Amino acid sequence: MMASQPQARIDRINELARKKKATGLTEAELAEQAQLRKAYLADFRAGFKQQVETTQFFNKKGEEITPDKLIKLQKDKGWREK
Repeated sequence: MMASQPQARIDRINELARKKKATGLTEAELAEQAQLRKAYLADFRAGFKQQVETTQFFNKKGEEITPDKLIKLQKDKGWREK
């Protein structure tokens, strides 16, 4: 079973983990579990990267202190005016 939706993928990963503890997995299920975990981690990393890339930092005075490297990246991606 290949789950395309993120929650369905997580549910299937958890289902396979429970089955692995209870009775073990077949070779096909082990391969599926590895593939699902790989896809989940890729999605997680992509989402986390985008979250970091779109973050702005401010000090207590309300002044932006976003690092120049991050500001440049945001401008390059069109998320800020140049």
